Amino acid sequence: MPHDVLARLQDALGASVATDPAALDESREDRSGWRSASRPLAVVHAASVEEVQAVLRLAHETHTPVVPRGAGTGLAGGAIASPGAIVLDVSRMNRILEVSEADELAVVEPGVLNGDLNDALAPLGLWFAPDPASRAISTIGGNIATNAGGLLCAKYGVTREAVLGLAVVLADGRLLRTGHRTVKGVTGYDLTALLTGSEGTLGVIVEATVRLRPIVPGEVVTVAAAFPGVEAAAAASAAVTAARIRPAVLELIDSAALTRIAAHLGDAALAGTPLEQTAAGEAFLLAQSDDGGAVEEAARIAEAFAAAGGRVTVSTDAATGDRLLDIRRAMHPALAASGNVLIEDVAVPRSRLPEMFRAIDEIGARYGIEIPTIAHAGDGNLHPNFVFTGDEVPADVWAAADDLFRAAVALGGTLTGEHGVGILKRRWLADELGDDSFGLQRGIKELFDPTGVLNPGVMFATSDD
Repeated sequence: MPHDVLARLQDALGASVATDPAALDESREDRSGWRSASRPLAVVHAASVEEVQAVLRLAHETHTPVVPRGAGTGLAGGAIASPGAIVLDVSRMNRILEVSEADELAVVEPGVLNGDLNDALAPLGLWFAPDPASRAISTIGGNIATNAGGLLCAKYGVTREAVLGLAVVLADGRLLRTGHRTVKGVTGYDLTALLTGSEGTLGVIVEATVRLRPIVPGEVVTVAAAFPGVEAAAAASAAVTAARIRPAVLELIDSAALTRIAAHLGDAALAGTPLEQTAAGEAFLLAQSDDGGAVEEAARIAEAFAAAGGRVTVSTDAATGDRLLDIRRAMHPALAASGNVLIEDVAVPRSRLPEMFRAIDEIGARYGIEIPTIAHAGDGNLHPNFVFTGDEVPADVWAAADDLFRAAVALGGTLTGEHGVGILKRRWLADELGDDSFGLQRGIKELFDPTGVLNPGVMFATSDD
């Protein structure tokens, strides 16, 4: 049967079908640190909706698994090859189909990069708000599939808030269009919201209508502060949100993460920034205000940072602000330079950030593991990281991660704020959702995908797992 499927794929799609070892191996991993144990049957580099439909019709007929994939930048193992599967790569579908200035929306194919869309929009005075801290390499289709978060969520929302409508190829090859181009629209169930964050388990996104925003007028003011410890920095962040201040960016970097970033980038990269003066053991908090009242808002943020014990710097220099954000974005490359990385993703109520950082310290001490952590502190989303050697995640790392997830949920939080469930977190999904919600969600999966061909094993374990 696999040979028959492959032959039919090649007959239908020709050169779009790749079976060379390099292409197959590339699809076995993403940026989560997880690697599939085996190669897929083939990788299809789809360049049109019709090619996506052809793949899914064949897969549905032959019960062949399909793994939708974009840029491969996911962090939960949600787009990794599985045995006997067709990896459906849509990254070549990268056209901006329409930009409507009057309606402040764009229609894009799934392979469009966040950064490329914003480069195209800038001359029009518009922008696309979602920024998952990997905007130069992440695709909008992948952002939507995982309901990605990032640096600007506290003020501008996660990806779901920027998606107006979708075109999705269903498991049997039908093309479904959801949503609307209007500001309001409440007809029927909100399938757009359901498909956003569904991780390729309900359909394959082939087009998205996304909401744009006018570029914010005025200057951007950056407030940076070093704190004697991470709990003090977390308390300062909680004080900002409690004061009803909503900066565009509010990012926290603990001392272990700072050390790794500094070692990776070198002293020259930090020279002239507030990070240059950071001492051992200190944590760092970075905020940016970006609207007409940015100067006044930044002053209030600086007061809150100072009151919590921070050593504060305020700057209106755009280049300095951009450099600090680039340093923050260097976190993953810095960790990856010293080993394989398991990047975790928990979220807690913002008022409980200090408690969660305390729990991370306690868990690290319990297992004798350093856990460098950064946080989108403005929305309570933390990324504790584990660096290890070898192809398999060590048992003590999984045990520490288990404790992290349970600590976050106990504090009123969740085991994933933005990366998704993928393969890495499916074992904890039922515990957080509860039996009724878990059962309903499995039922939705079966309704959309009755033959079980779409991303099997992602979110919900299969009988073979």
